[in-house]
Amino acid sequence: MGDAEAGSGAEGGESTFTVIVAAGANLGIAVAKAVAGLISGSSAMLSEAAHSVADTVTEVMLLAALKRSGKPADEDHPLGHGPERYIWAMLASIATFVGGAVFSIYDGVHTLVAGEELGDPLVSYLVLGVAFLLEGYSLRTGVKQVRREAARLRVPDTYYLRHTPDTAVKAVVMEDSAALIGLLLAAGGLLGGQLSGSGVWDGIASCLIGLLLVYVAWVLGRTNAQLLIGRPLPPAMRAGVREELLSVPHIVDVLELTTLIQGPTEILIAAKIDFRDMATAAEVEWACEEAEAQLRERFPSIQRVYLDPTPGRAQRLRRPGP
Repeated sequence: MGDAEAGSGAEGGESTFTVIVAAGANLGIAVAKAVAGLISGSSAMLSEAAHSVADTVTEVMLLAALKRSGKPADEDHPLGHGPERYIWAMLASIATFVGGAVFSIYDGVHTLVAGEELGDPLVSYLVLGVAFLLEGYSLRTGVKQVRREAARLRVPDTYYLRHTPDTAVKAVVMEDSAALIGLLLAAGGLLGGQLSGSGVWDGIASCLIGLLLVYVAWVLGRTNAQLLIGRPLPPAMRAGVREELLSVPHIVDVLELTTLIQGPTEILIAAKIDFRDMATAAEVEWACEEAEAQLRERFPSIQRVYLDPTPGRAQRLRRPGP
């Protein structure tokens, strides 16, 4: 239907479960990686430990975002708390950059310059194997949610993931995917060091993990920044909104249409409407009610509709001067 970007009705409870699974997996993995890194002397393993710590902090912030953004509208916040989700998600992307990327690149460069003494990599291999299974399970949980929502909206999975305003599930899928790639890079660094006897491969792996985290942080930060600034509905959905408004009796034209995504299930619609010249005040009122009902039936994520009766261009031309 083309309305995946903001029509995503992802339930808050499902997103919360996805984030909790990811947080639990990352917390345990971070401790195991740190111990394995200290035993083996692998900078890539220590970088992966920093990666998992950053992911855990990210998920804690996402949980805070889900809880605070779900608060109902009140007198001080008449439009609700939906955008607060993106503030916390933005902070989470910064945590990924600072806590994971910067440390990984620094540790990798330090290893390349100063070298490192390689210890027994067996423990690291075992930890990497267990971590791969746990990260894979966490990723599976996020991907299942993405697939359900994409199927409900009849759009490809990749399109939904790219455009969804549910940045919590997007962050989990991206970070878990990066974690699996990082584990493979760390294993490659260990194997390269084991075969060559040099810590260069381990340092290179650490730098690559850092660059991977820079990319993830940049994508998530840009997505949340766009939503904080104010992202409209995609063109296909805006066309659908206009179509629904024009199908209502007594509505002649949509002179101006403003749409705003306030959250995964919170969309605001404001429009200047040209009503039929001979319509009575009561007919205009009922037309507004009918328009709101039709919009919410077609797009359940629409929470607020504001319609402003405005004279059309022809009426303005006919208006006598002062």
